[in-house]
Amino acid sequence: MKRGTTALIQPWRRGLMFVLLGGMAVVVWGRAWQLQVHEQDFLVKQGVARHQRTIPVPASRGRILDRNGSPLAVSTPISSVWVEPQKLREQPVSVGQLANALSLSEQRIQDSLDAASDSSEFLYLARHVNPRVADQVAALKIKGVHLQREFRRYYPAGEVASHVLGATNVDDRGIEGMEKLWDELLAGSNGARRVMRDLKGRAFSEVEYIERERPGGELILSLDRRIQYLAFRELKRAVEAHGALSGSVVVMRAQTGEVLALANQPAFNPNAPAQRGDGSRRNRAVTDPLEPGSTIKPFTIAAALQLGVIDAADEIETAPGTFGVGRLQVRDFRDYGTLSLEGVLKKSSNVGVTKVSLEADPAQMWEVLNDFGFGRDTGSLFPGENFGVLRHGTDWRRIEQATIAYGYGLSATPLQLARAYAALGNDGVLPEVSFVRKAEDEAGGVRVLEKDVARSVRRMLESVVEPGGTGERARVAGYRVAGKTGTSRKPAPGGYRDDQYYAFFAGMAPASQPELVIVVMIDEPSGQQYYGGEVAAPAFASIMAGSLRVLGVPMDAIELPEQVAGDAGVESAL
Repeated sequence: MKRGTTALIQPWRRGLMFVLLGGMAVVVWGRAWQLQVHEQDFLVKQGVARHQRTIPVPASRGRILDRNGSPLAVSTPISSVWVEPQKLREQPVSVGQLANALSLSEQRIQDSLDAASDSSEFLYLARHVNPRVADQVAALKIKGVHLQREFRRYYPAGEVASHVLGATNVDDRGIEGMEKLWDELLAGSNGARRVMRDLKGRAFSEVEYIERERPGGELILSLDRRIQYLAFRELKRAVEAHGALSGSVVVMRAQTGEVLALANQPAFNPNAPAQRGDGSRRNRAVTDPLEPGSTIKPFTIAAALQLGVIDAADEIETAPGTFGVGRLQVRDFRDYGTLSLEGVLKKSSNVGVTKVSLEADPAQMWEVLNDFGFGRDTGSLFPGENFGVLRHGTDWRRIEQATIAYGYGLSATPLQLARAYAALGNDGVLPEVSFVRKAEDEAGGVRVLEKDVARSVRRMLESVVEPGGTGERARVAGYRVAGKTGTSRKPAPGGYRDDQYYAFFAGMAPASQPELVIVVMIDEPSGQQYYGGEVAAPAFASIMAGSLRVLGVPMDAIELPEQVAGDAGVESAL
């Protein structure tokens, strides 16, 4: 009985087994078909996401060179540390190791991880770490911690050319100076590549380049690194020697308007962490307009000659050393009596230049000063450039026409002043200022003064550095120098301070055919010496002498003048 029953049941069980196995096979086949056909794209993407990563390939920022090809700014490769937040959260012990290697607090890293979203796969922990730190991080072999190659800007000249070059931020984008102005050219464009990763997330094989990086272009500036070093050194020496608050110097080619050197004190080192709040990053020569004092007098004389209201042979009566204009008493350092126009500049007579100015129509006088670039941009395109202030002549009162004649009531930057003097040195042609090297035949410019008038004023300015002039200490052995001292009181609420000054010297050489124009400004020199002829003129002489030697400019003086010793120029008028 049992044996028969078993025989009857076995075929049923066998059939059931076949049905179950067949059903399972159908299910497996169906699932495989679903995965291979319907969900293939999704699964491929998931596999790629888990084992492939697209990583950026940073582009090297273009170099900045001086006019002779010497590097002023270059980009060097450096590593940054980034993490996959979720993976690092799963390894709390590793946070302490990472914090120690990066010299960060564990709490800071933990706060960064907490702030990252759960879906976030990328978080910077430290940018631009030095190679030693990068090696320490790599040696930890922490899952989800990676090094990324980037570039950091390096400036071989340090603080010497910092105000012209500016700086970049942590993302290697220009934020100041030439770095900012020419950022599009210098930055280039980043690339991207796809890599395979192992189970620990480490890249072990490159799949393909999605896009090649494009390095930034090179920028050749008008600066001459040799002259830039010289100008920086002599300006710093003058500021320190006179206990001054700050200072600026501009060296410009008279024919082209190219800036060969520009420096300020205090300066900053763009290779060091950013200095904030102390004013050292401000390019004072471009952004800070000042009342230029007596350095404006040559343009007052030039305007009067151009307008025909005076003649080069005219004489001006300045006795008794004062002159009333309404409620204003214009004063000279002493009673100079009768002066020629050359004498007015040589002695820096406020009375003389005021009388000359008042002979002209104010609107016409304004037009000539405006043509010289006062109150207008220089064409340099420098970020943050200030255009200064020169009110229209139709708004001038008689007192204002008088004060503008000797440098009060208008403002200009040292860069604007250098450009205006370049027009006198360039036979009346005002050049466009450039911080980028121009071609040899790319002089350009606009005529703002008749050639004969420009040369006449230039000859007058030579007398300023001759014995008895206010700028004797600006003399350069072997060269004829033409220039002007200036000393202006600093403004204060309701008037001007009696014990704080700007000291200027602006000039050119060789005067027979000027090659260079230099403007030196010293802000608030302390002590007994504060006139432009005492403070700024010696710095001008040192910078001019060195620059002319560097450029190999032939001498034009018939006799080598004696080197001036001791104090001179005490009659630099306000």
